[in-house]
Amino acid sequence: MHENWAGTLVEDEEGFHYTYKHEYLEIENPEPISLTLPLTPSKYSSKILFPFFDGLIPEGWLLDIAEKNWKIDARDRMSILLVTCKDCIGAVSVEPIEIQENE
Repeated sequence: MHENWAGTLVEDEEGFHYTYKHEYLEIENPEPISLTLPLTPSKYSSKILFPFFDGLIPEGWLLDIAEKNWKIDARDRMSILLVTCKDCIGAVSVEPIEIQENE
């Protein structure tokens, strides 16, 4: 959100979860990423991708291009979000986090 890491969106077997970063909540005048996801330290959970994030995904011919170029199923909304929303119109961008396992 405006060059600040606002939070983390995770998909697991139970659905989708969004949590604002503690550091983001502590900055001066933090803004919610969406009116449907007000600022809170609590985790949001949903069985489906939150409408705000789903709304960032391109539609129509742009979605077709993304599906063909990256070979992603249109029903895999998280994968489409990650490959198409790094540089969205507006204040929010979505970037994957590299997780390294302990050796």
